[in-house]
Amino acid sequence: MTVSVHALLLFTGWAFLLVLTVFAYRGVALLTGTPITSWPRGSKNPNDPGFIQRVADAHANTLENLPIFAVLVLAAAAVGKPEATAGLAMYVVYARVGQSLVHILGVNTPLVLARATFWAVQLVCFGLMFYGLLA
Repeated sequence: MTVSVHALLLFTGWAFLLVLTVFAYRGVALLTGTPITSWPRGSKNPNDPGFIQRVADAHANTLENLPIFAVLVLAAAAVGKPEATAGLAMYVVYARVGQSLVHILGVNTPLVLARATFWAVQLVCFGLMFYGLLA
């Protein structure tokens, strides 16, 4: 397994861990009397703790970038250019985990700026990977 595919699996595993956290919270809430209709698609339950709301948002942010990362890594493997993603793939994972953890901590201005910085690192890595595939 290449380092990039390993990184892609770690990124996917992180998304899975985040959604399991939300799922576990909702499962306990259901068992303690919260109606199953408390989480309609596209809206937040104001009764959910802020922590859970932020975990759910961090999960959604992770899913937004997973397809880009997956296409770059899998395209590099498909065209025989794993070096185009190998040097940056783990940095994408580190930045994603950092972004999620900062998101989960809170939403004040310094944290939002830190989160944006982690996202910018991922975007730069994606751009460099894309360029490496085209070169």
